[in-house]
Amino acid sequence: MSNSYPPKHHQEYNSELIQQVALQYPFATLVSANSDEPYITHAPLILENNKLIGHIDASNPHVSLLKNNNKAVAIFNGPQSYISPSVYTTKQLPTWNYLIAHGYGLVTAITDPLAIKKSLVTMTEYMEGTTPKFVLDLEDPRMDRLVPYIHCFELNIQRWEGKFKISQDKSIQDIDNAKQQLIKSNQASIKDFIDSLFAAHFSH
Repeated sequence: MSNSYPPKHHQEYNSELIQQVALQYPFATLVSANSDEPYITHAPLILENNKLIGHIDASNPHVSLLKNNNKAVAIFNGPQSYISPSVYTTKQLPTWNYLIAHGYGLVTAITDPLAIKKSLVTMTEYMEGTTPKFVLDLEDPRMDRLVPYIHCFELNIQRWEGKFKISQDKSIQDIDNAKQQLIKSNQASIKDFIDSLFAAHFSH
């Protein structure tokens, strides 16, 4: 079997850079497997001390695999975009650039109600940022009513894997041109997509 995939120049080995993708784009795809049956859930996961903490609906069948040191992988998708050959100064073919982080680890279920509430507070603080417009009170009675309906867990990361395809095999000028295209495409495409999606969804 060939050892040429994935291409080494598309692999990122700096764990700090890889974790930056998870920190900046915390809405993850969480994947587990039970024999030949994959379980996939989408949820925000907050990175702290090389652990990812998250919550999912307690009725989600994925819960059965998010405990007891089962293996799981969290996939974080950063910016991605089609790169037209027109942006390059050299003759190239069309390609796709992207930044993706994979966190492989073992799951520990969190069952203590106070610990669950604290994790909800921590997640809210992270999402609100340095100038929060909302503060979740640990004593908020709504959280007591919520706790029985969620499953809280930690994913203790054993290995990070980064897939950074950012035209790094091109010239310095072409790398910068591709970077600018990646920025431009993500800024423009998200507005157009969200506008059209919302218009279609709420037109019924």
